[in-house]
Amino acid sequence: MSEIKSRILELRNLIIEHNHNYYDLDKNVISDFEYDSLINELIKLENQYPEFQDQNSPSKRVGGGLSDKFNSESHIFQMYSLDNTYSDNELELWCNRIIKIIQVNDFEFCCELKYDGASVNLLYEDGKLVRALTRGDGYHGDNITNNLKTINSIPLKLKLKDKFFPNKFEIRGEIIIPSVSFNSLNEKRKKIGAPLFMNPRNTASGSIKLLDSKEVARRPLECFLYSVVSNDENINKHSELLHNARSIGFNVPNYEKVIKGLDGVKKYIHYWDKNRHNLPFEIDGIVIKVNSIEYQKKLGFTSKFPRWAISYKFKAENLVTKLKSISFNVGRTGAITPVANLEPVLISGSTVKRASLHSYDQMNKFKLRVNDSVFVEKGGEIIPKITAIDNSNRGVKEDEISFPVNCPECNTKLIKLESEANFFCTNTISCRPQAIGKIQHFVSRKAMNIDGLGDETIKVLYDNGYLKDISDIYNLDYDMISKIEGYAKKSVENLKNGIDESKNKPFQKVLFGMGIRYVGESASKTLLNHIKSIDELKNLDSESLSLIDEIGDKTANSIVDFFKNDLNINLVNRLMFSGLNFTQDDLINNSLTLSNIVFVISGVFENHSRDELKSLIEKNGGKITSSISSKTNYLVAGSNIGPSKFNKANELGVPVINEASLIDLIS
Repeated sequence: MSEIKSRILELRNLIIEHNHNYYDLDKNVISDFEYDSLINELIKLENQYPEFQDQNSPSKRVGGGLSDKFNSESHIFQMYSLDNTYSDNELELWCNRIIKIIQVNDFEFCCELKYDGASVNLLYEDGKLVRALTRGDGYHGDNITNNLKTINSIPLKLKLKDKFFPNKFEIRGEIIIPSVSFNSLNEKRKKIGAPLFMNPRNTASGSIKLLDSKEVARRPLECFLYSVVSNDENINKHSELLHNARSIGFNVPNYEKVIKGLDGVKKYIHYWDKNRHNLPFEIDGIVIKVNSIEYQKKLGFTSKFPRWAISYKFKAENLVTKLKSISFNVGRTGAITPVANLEPVLISGSTVKRASLHSYDQMNKFKLRVNDSVFVEKGGEIIPKITAIDNSNRGVKEDEISFPVNCPECNTKLIKLESEANFFCTNTISCRPQAIGKIQHFVSRKAMNIDGLGDETIKVLYDNGYLKDISDIYNLDYDMISKIEGYAKKSVENLKNGIDESKNKPFQKVLFGMGIRYVGESASKTLLNHIKSIDELKNLDSESLSLIDEIGDKTANSIVDFFKNDLNINLVNRLMFSGLNFTQDDLINNSLTLSNIVFVISGVFENHSRDELKSLIEKNGGKITSSISSKTNYLVAGSNIGPSKFNKANELGVPVINEASLIDLIS
C-alpha cells in the first residue's frame, strides 16, 4: 500500500511541476500525450484507492493558476477544460456514452479547429466589453482587460444589437499569433540582438500577461472566439451561436462544420491532421461538440469537463536527422540532463537543433553514437525530444557516447541512486549551475518573489563574488553593486527594496524557497498544517514525516538528510539572523466545529472567494470534496451554481446552505 501512496504522490508532484512549467513559465517539458497519460494514471489510482483521495489533487483542477501581477476576479460561469482523446476508438467510446445519456442515435456534431493559444473569457454588457479574464483555475482568472483592449480583433463595442444575444454574456476564445506574424516578430528581434521567442503559443500567453499595455499592443496578437455562455440564450444550436457571434463583429474563424455521424467526424479530423500546416496559424487538434444546446444541457459536466465536448489531439510530427554530439547540463538539484545536438531539421514550422534526452536511463536505453540517425518529435508541438533510432543508419560502435563520470561543471564525481533515473553532482555548494539555480528558485514568484533579482542579475552577482548562496542576498554590499556596469542607482534601490520586503514573507514561502528536494509548493503547505516552526521540522524523523498525508518516503528522507548537513543548518541560521520568518503564526485547526463534516462548494459568493471558504472550512476541521455523494453533509451554494450539482443534492437529500448559513454553522 505504501508503494501505491508513493506513486500517487509522485504523480501529483510531477503534474503540479508540469502545470507550473506550462501555465506559469509558458514552456512545455513533455508532450500533451505524456501529460494526459500521467493524469489518467493518477485518476485511475485515486479511483482504485479512495483512501488516498485529496481535493487539492491536480486531477481535480482545471487549467493553470493565478498570477500575483493582476487582480483576480470570478468567472460568472466556470471555465472548464476539455477531455482529450488520441484515437478513433476512444472517440467512439465517448460517442456511445452520449447516446446512452440522451437516448438518441441521430444527432449533429459541430467540429472546430483547436487553436493553440492562451484561453481568455470576455464579458460584454449592453454591447460593450467590460472585462477580460484569463482562464486561471477555472473559477477565477486574472483581469487583463487593458491588455486585451489593445488587440484589434476584439470588438470594444458590438456593431449591432442582435436579438439572439442578451444584455450580459461571456464569450470565450484563444489569444494566438499567426505564423507569418510570429516569424516576422522573431526576424525583428534577431536584427536587434534580442533573444528569439520559442513558439507562437508561449509568446501569446506571455504577451497577455505583460504589465505594460503599450508593449502588448506591439505584439501581433489576434483573438479567435468559439463559445458564448449566458443565462438567457435563445439559440438552439452551437453552430447558430457561432454564426450569430460572427455576424455582430466577433472574430470566429469560419472552419467549423456540422456533421451527422462519427464517420464524417473522423474524415474532418483526418483531413486537418494532414493539412494543418497549410493554415496561417497553429492548431493542435480538433474539438468535437454536440451541436444541440438542449442535449448539451442534458449531458452536463463532470468536475473538470463538459460531457458534450471532447478534444481530438494530433500526434506530434516525427522526423529523422543526424546526432552530432551530446551536451550534459547540470540542474538546480544537481541532476545531470543529457541534451542532444542535432543536424538542423524543420519540424512543425520551426528549425530544431537540440533535443532533450531527459535522463541517463533514457540515454543508456538508446546507446547513442555520433552520426546516429535519430527520430525527433516536438513534444506537445513545442519541446523536441529523441523518440527512437533508425537502426539501419547508425554511427560506428567506437563512437558510442558515454555518460560522464564527473560533473561537467565542477568535476565532482557523480553518483546514481537506484531509485533515480539521473546521475547527480553532490557538490551542492560550489557547483555553479546548482548554486545559481538555488538562488533563482529562492527569489522566484512562488517563493520569495524578490523584484530586481532576475536570472541574469543573479549570474552577474554570483560571478562577481557577491552571491554564493541564498543567505548572501541579505548581506549584499549595495555600494559595490552600484559600481557594476548597468546597475544605476535606481536599479540598486529597487533591488534593496525588494530584498527588504521579502523579509515579511510567511514561513511557507521561505520553506519552499529553500529548495529542499521534493519539498515543492504543495508539500511545503502540507507540512505547515502539522508543524509550527523550523525547529519542529528539524527534529522530526523519517517515520514521523511519512505519517503526514501527502508526504511520501522520498520527501521524508530528503528532509531528514537536509537537516543532517551542517552546511544547511548554518544556512538556516544565517537566514534566521537576517530576519526571515521560520515560524507558523496560524494553526490550521482553529477549532473542531466542523470536525468530519463533508462539504461541496459551488457557485460565486458575495463576501468570500471560493478558496477563502474552503480554507475556513478546513481550519475548523471540515473536509472538502469536489463532487456530491451520499457521504456529503452540505452543499454550500452561491449564485450561478450549476444545475447538475443542485439536482444531485436534492436527489440524495443533501442539505443546501448559503454563505451566511455556513458562517452560522461555524459559529
